[in-house]
Amino acid sequence: MLYNCAEHLIKQGDIKMKNQILLSSILTLLLAGTTLLSANTSTQKTVHYTASVIPKHMSVKEKKARFFALLVPAVEKVHKELEAEYLATKKLVAQNPNSPKIKALMKKYSAKNPQDLLVRMKPHPQSITLAQSAMESAWGTSRFLQEANNVFGVWSFNKNEPRVAAGKKRGKTTIYVKKYATIADSIKDYYRVLATGRAFKGFRAAKMKTNNPYTLVKHLDKYSERGADYGKELASMIRYNKLTKYDD
Repeated sequence: MLYNCAEHLIKQGDIKMKNQILLSSILTLLLAGTTLLSANTSTQKTVHYTASVIPKHMSVKEKKARFFALLVPAVEKVHKELEAEYLATKKLVAQNPNSPKIKALMKKYSAKNPQDLLVRMKPHPQSITLAQSAMESAWGTSRFLQEANNVFGVWSFNKNEPRVAAGKKRGKTTIYVKKYATIADSIKDYYRVLATGRAFKGFRAAKMKTNNPYTLVKHLDKYSERGADYGKELASMIRYNKLTKYDD
């Protein structure tokens, strides 16, 4: 607006020469400022992150931003799929618990009966998944995530599946971790581990009674060698980073 008014006054000759010089200077500054603003605006670009590339010298804020950009969409996608499959299976169990599909799912999840199948299939809150993702992958900067899309450091015992060496041994045995095609595949396998592992029976039983992540993480003491402290660390991470917003 200031630019238009000044230009109009100069063109109409309604002001004296010395004021014309002053207004011309103002116009020059305005034009320069507009050009600078346009240049700055054009240089602002959306940052696209990939698991295979870890930017150097990231601040804590930038590291977390990258982590959430990589993990949240994948976690939401997998959780939505598992929730839909669980609800469909729950309905089928009520209608025909002896159907071939239920039997196939029982075999897949190592379930003893249809009700045990539902216990295993129900997905736990996304806040827990994100907290464990952050902890196990060092906020998305682990070598396993970078090289293998392996968020949780899940081991591989099958030499015929895609995998990478973990870089350490147990005795003379080389440890390998699974290599996934996508981060979503890693998350889906993580849910499978918690659904089928004997060590997580108490966790599975608890999630049928509550969706409270702070209660549930207490039952993940067998997930880590840190035992009960692991659950406390997860609870702190969920609380500090307000991860329960992803459970709504």
